[in-house]
Amino acid sequence: MPDAWSDKDERQYRHVKQSEEKRGMSQQQAEEIAARTVNKHRRGEGRTPNTRTQGSGNPDRALSELSRDELYNRAKERGVSGRSRMSKTELIAALDK
Repeated sequence: MPDAWSDKDERQYRHVKQSEEKRGMSQQQAEEIAARTVNKHRRGEGRTPNTRTQGSGNPDRALSELSRDELYNRAKERGVSGRSRMSKTELIAALDK
């Protein structure tokens, strides 16, 4: 059990794992599905961060320190066209204009 999981998370993990094994999944597949299910619920409750940011990042940080997703969101706010096809470097250049 990961340290961050509560007793409730562990019970949910065991229940989902057993259910998947009864459905014919291998032990490895059942463990993966169970862990993903528990982590999905933890993310939904705000107990673990999303790996991708939804915002535009800290306004005090340099553009080069922001993730591509944060740069994309800033470009979207400014109405930069073609942003979905841009790399991180291209987004930085477009936002610097």
